[in-house]
Amino acid sequence: MVVGELTESTEVAVIGAGPGGYVAAIRLAQLGKEVSIVSDEELPGGVCLLRGCIPSKALIEAGHLYHRIQHAGNFGIRVEQPRLDFPAMQQWKEGVVQRLGKGVETLLKQNGVKSYRGRASFLESHLLEIQTEAGPKQLAFEQAIIATGSRPRPLPGLAFDGTQILSSDHALRLQQIPESLLVIGGGYIGLELGEVYAKLGSRVTVVEALPELLSGTDPALIRPLRKKL
Repeated sequence: MVVGELTESTEVAVIGAGPGGYVAAIRLAQLGKEVSIVSDEELPGGVCLLRGCIPSKALIEAGHLYHRIQHAGNFGIRVEQPRLDFPAMQQWKEGVVQRLGKGVETLLKQNGVKSYRGRASFLESHLLEIQTEAGPKQLAFEQAIIATGSRPRPLPGLAFDGTQILSSDHALRLQQIPESLLVIGGGYIGLELGEVYAKLGSRVTVVEALPELLSGTDPALIRPLRKKL
């Protein structure tokens, strides 16, 4: 490996700043390693924090509250008809994501982990190239951890366009409630998003190829869920 004058170096390079990457980076730093972490996202946190668990749970909580308020009369609580401001709900959700992402960013800094924003690729067995906004950088390392997470996969012939054919990423960032929504896949991601939009007023249909929703889950748990849906 030839290391040039502009090449930076580290003991451990972590590619990906999700729950696998940033936790590994922090722990390695705590154990005395020199650690650098590379991510092409604006903030650390990965799919879970930026486009998965956290934003979906935020919308689930808001949708549940909206649904409960609409049925508060069943409990003898009289409220005027609630008005849904969905862009404001999305703005609140993004605020939650930003706060938690900045918290992870602070944890990395406090533990001495150096962060690079860009897309990494291997030039050699111990050398990365990172495509940053300022241009390419090279990072030499002794060991590497690859924790690049996942991406939504389109169906053949149904490429995501962000308007009619949505990935889960798109569904989390809509600015209007769709009148109707077809969810292809009855796993936990599809059911969570489907339930959110159903509570907010969409007509939701779920299509699942396998015999049951949430394949592999105890049928005793699926039965009450199906009834609730």
